[in-house]
Amino acid sequence: MTGRAVGALHAGQLRVDASTVHALLRDQFPRWAREPVVPVAGSGTVNAIFRVGEEHVARFPLVVDDPDATAAVIETEATAARELADTTHVPASLTMAVGRPGRGYPGPWSVTTWLDGEPATPTGLKASRDFALEIAALLTELRAAPTRGRMFSGLGRGGSLPDHDEWMRLCLDESSDLLDVPRLAAAWAVLRDLPRRAPDVMSHKDLVPANLLVVDGHLAGVLDSGGFGPADPALDLVVAWHVFDEPVRTMLRHAVQPFPDDLTWARGAAWAFEQALGLVWYYRESNPAMSALGRSTLDRIMVSDIVPG
Repeated sequence: MTGRAVGALHAGQLRVDASTVHALLRDQFPRWAREPVVPVAGSGTVNAIFRVGEEHVARFPLVVDDPDATAAVIETEATAARELADTTHVPASLTMAVGRPGRGYPGPWSVTTWLDGEPATPTGLKASRDFALEIAALLTELRAAPTRGRMFSGLGRGGSLPDHDEWMRLCLDESSDLLDVPRLAAAWAVLRDLPRRAPDVMSHKDLVPANLLVVDGHLAGVLDSGGFGPADPALDLVVAWHVFDEPVRTMLRHAVQPFPDDLTWARGAAWAFEQALGLVWYYRESNPAMSALGRSTLDRIMVSDIVPG
C-alpha cells in the first residue's frame, strides 16, 4: 500500500508499507522475494527503510517530485558510497540493486547491504574515549582520500557558511517559541564570518549520530554515505559537536590527522550549529529524537569558547 503519509516528516511525503515492498521485490528482484520484510522504525528522514532478510535493506525515498532526477541521485549516491567504502576500514552500506516504480510507488528505489549495530545517540557515548578515537580514525581516512581534482558541488553544506543565511533566518523565525533566538542569532553572526583558508577534502557530509552504528560501544559501521565528496575540511568535524562532551571532544580533535587548526575547528562548530538549528524546529513533532539532537548540539556549542560571551 502506498499513498500520502499522515504525520509526515516532509510536505508531499509518500507512505510505503511492507506489503508493497514485498510485492516490488517479487516483481523486480525475485532472488529476495522469499525474504521477510520488516520496517526499520524511526530510521532516517530521507528514506523509508525496510530490512529484507538478514543481509539487505530496501530504501524508498520519502519524496519523489521527479522520478528521473531521483534515479540519478540514487545512482550517484551508489557510486559515492562505494568510493567511501574503499576509503575506510569502517564498514559502509553499499547499493546492490536499483528498483523501478511500481505497485503504486511512483519512483525508483534501492536495495543496499545491511550493517549490524545500533545508531549512536547524542549522549550515549559522549564521554567515550575509545569511540572518539575510532571516529578520529574514520575522519583521518576520509580526509586523506584523493579529491581527484573535484571540488564542492555547490549543493548542501560544505561550501560557504554565509550561503546559508536565508535558511538560518527562517530557522530563527521558526524557533521563537523554542529557543533563545537573540542569543543564537548573535552566535550565527560570529560563526558565519569565520574565514576559510583550506582547500576541499573528501567528506561524508552528514556525520550525525544516526549515521554511526555502534556495537558494544565501538564504531561498527557508517550509513548514508552517498554524499561522500569534496567539501570544506571543517564539515565532518560536526560529529565532534553532535556526539561528544569535553574533554573527549578535544581529544578527538588532537587525534584527527592533519590536526584541525583553530579556524578549521571553529568552522566545524559553525557547520554543526547550522545543522542543529534547523533540526530543533523542523522535526519537533515529526521526529523528536532529531529535534533533541539539535538542542544538545546547540548546547555544546553555546557553552564552548567558540562563541564569545
